[in-house]
Amino acid sequence: MKMSQNNADKDDQTSATKKTISLPVSRVRLIMKSSPDVSSINQDALFLTTKATELFVQHLALSSFNNGSGKETNTLSYSDLAHTAEETETFHFLTDILPKKILARDYLNSLEQMQEEDADF
Repeated sequence: MKMSQNNADKDDQTSATKKTISLPVSRVRLIMKSSPDVSSINQDALFLTTKATELFVQHLALSSFNNGSGKETNTLSYSDLAHTAEETETFHFLTDILPKKILARDYLNSLEQMQEEDADF
């Protein structure tokens, strides 16, 4: 009788654990396995990585929303995320992943200026 009660408790804990995360665990596992340094993934490590990723994304979204222009319209845009990545030191490592969008002509103008500066040397 005690053994079946332990299994029921374990099943309740597993289902409660699955309810506390909203990111797909299978995708996180796939991303983790894509690293050549990872040979096997412990279930606890997978859960903690998934939960930490979820909390990080939530923190980034809240910071971007609070600092962004979407407060009036209750929206979050790419430019809000890019601005937060550029202006907040905590998220500065994301500037390569979330660059500010610029028009092609602006980019070409800045590229021409850089080439002219290099030619001057």
